[in-house]
Amino acid sequence: MSNVSPSGPPMAASPLTRAVLEIDEYASGLGWDQPARLFALVDTAQLRSQEPGLASQLGLDAEEAAAPLTPIEQDEIPADRPLDEFLATIAWPDAVAGCAMTVERLMLPPSAEASVPEGLDEAALAKWVGDHPDRQEVRMTVAVLRNGARESALRLREKDSPTEVLTGADLVPGLAEALSATFEG
Repeated sequence: MSNVSPSGPPMAASPLTRAVLEIDEYASGLGWDQPARLFALVDTAQLRSQEPGLASQLGLDAEEAAAPLTPIEQDEIPADRPLDEFLATIAWPDAVAGCAMTVERLMLPPSAEASVPEGLDEAALAKWVGDHPDRQEVRMTVAVLRNGARESALRLREKDSPTEVLTGADLVPGLAEALSATFEG
């Protein structure tokens, strides 16, 4: 487990938006062509009071420097398993306020969807998208809280700059649903 950089992004409207932008910045620092990464989101004040040693280890001793939510990277996600199957196996302890994930994907503009050949299996479709001249590589960071709040950040590889990150609650609804489901049950 490692903590995401405390220097973090500029002040954002909500603690969840700040956490998403902090994780996006961390993932950006690792470069592209990275595996999916999963983060627990914990209440920073609660972490400081209940686990002062861990808070200190994560650099969260200074009250004024810390964001309300602290992202803590989890163990590596198995590469041989579909994300939805992996997420279905997760159960978070009560101390975890939310979770977040970064994942890279290839996307096509809506104009290209009409030209997708019919009858392709998943591997053939992935190859077709990967070979398409209008494909875009995108890194998606999606976070959810137990209370249902959601936030997302999208960064295109061709516009890889903190000023070009798109944020919004419903940018990646499928992944947000899958992450929310890890708190049910």
